[in-house]
Amino acid sequence: MTTRKQQVIALLEAASSGASDAISVISADGYIQHNLAVPDGLSGFTQMLAALPKDSVRVDIVRIFEDGDFVVAHCNYEFFGSKVGFDIYRFESGKIVEHWDNLQEVAGPNPSGHTMTDGQTAISDLDKTEANKALVKAYVDDILVNGRTEKFAGYFEGDSYIQHNPQIGDGLSELGKAFDSMAKNGLAIKYDTVHRVLGQGNFVLTMSEGTFAGRSTAFYDLFRVENGKIAEHWDVIEAIRAKSEWKNQNGKF
Repeated sequence: MTTRKQQVIALLEAASSGASDAISVISADGYIQHNLAVPDGLSGFTQMLAALPKDSVRVDIVRIFEDGDFVVAHCNYEFFGSKVGFDIYRFESGKIVEHWDNLQEVAGPNPSGHTMTDGQTAISDLDKTEANKALVKAYVDDILVNGRTEKFAGYFEGDSYIQHNPQIGDGLSELGKAFDSMAKNGLAIKYDTVHRVLGQGNFVLTMSEGTFAGRSTAFYDLFRVENGKIAEHWDVIEAIRAKSEWKNQNGKF
């Protein structure tokens, strides 16, 4: 039996292979699209595929995991330039009925030499999924939403922290310096709402909304948890389109 992960892999690869049979996993009765540049429904998805440049699209799935009805893919893309992104699909009755994504132009490597997608990929600690999701949710709420900096160090094992954001190096000290520097240069990051937390084992993704340099922004943050502490972080940051530019009315989240 084909698993949900396998169906998502086939669907993502269809962007470069043109395999039309992979699209059959999308519900024809109702497909809710949250990419604001793509029209709603199956017809919107096929329009998007048709608009991609022929023979120059590449999708490299680096990480993929599932949480209940959701499948999360962390990918490198080549279409209209090099991008990194997350795609999230929700299944219902064996079909994909809803999709979210966040995309960012590739940058880096960062000061510690990491790219936006390299690092550990193996899923482990399946029995700790819920505990790890709770830890990450608490971290984002405490630190990124509410600014409770006195709790910051408690979420990490000393200064051992691998960072994949293209502007920031490894370690807590570098993270703190980066936040201070961005704020001084008018590039302050503010998280307002955590919309969803998805995870499997040692990987947890948060989908959050806030502002970056004063502009409405979607923050997708992927964390790897090890022994009850945050050990590694990847992110994709995308400005949210003005409502007048939306191709569907479902909202980013």
